[in-house]
Amino acid sequence: MERNRLGRVGLVLIFLGMLALLAACASTPQVKRKAVDTTIDLSGRWNDADSRMVSEEMISDCLNRPWLERFHVTHGGKPPTVIVGRVRNRSHEHINVQTFIKDLERALINSGRVQFVASKAERAGVREERLDIAKHASEQTMKGPGEEIGADFMLIGSINTIRDEIEGKAVMFYQTNLELIDMANNLKVWVGEKKIKKLIKRPKARW
Repeated sequence: MERNRLGRVGLVLIFLGMLALLAACASTPQVKRKAVDTTIDLSGRWNDADSRMVSEEMISDCLNRPWLERFHVTHGGKPPTVIVGRVRNRSHEHINVQTFIKDLERALINSGRVQFVASKAERAGVREERLDIAKHASEQTMKGPGEEIGADFMLIGSINTIRDEIEGKAVMFYQTNLELIDMANNLKVWVGEKKIKKLIKRPKARW
């Protein structure tokens, strides 16, 4: 009798151990690596694919407008110097605007049609390094003040959203607006707009 009871206890312990093992396996995340340019929509929110697509399309449109040819004509074919200013997030979501700004910078630089200068924060670091070089580097290699290149144009903009939702369905509308401003006279030489609309369906809870 005692042996049977111990046997049953042993079986219960083995069963509990198997349950614990299965629970541990079920809680282990499964990770699959994907190409960085793959579009993966999980929540329907703004993601890296939206940032990349919007920046590339808007910069392509910007660089194929009349302002660039006019600048070439009045400056002997010299490429304009551009800087990206503030891009405001006016959406319902937390959007990493710095990632979008870097996508804009990359699209501008890789186009080969404009020059690009460092941002205000980046220039502060460069100037600090230049002061250090002035103290410690040789005259042949040191970089003096007053030789920076000023921007001809500044790119600014905003990201806005409109959300419409009802019982398990939502429509997210994103509108990105960018403006290119002449630094000499504050004239807007280009205004761009890109819209994205997403339909999001959420599964109904089953009981």
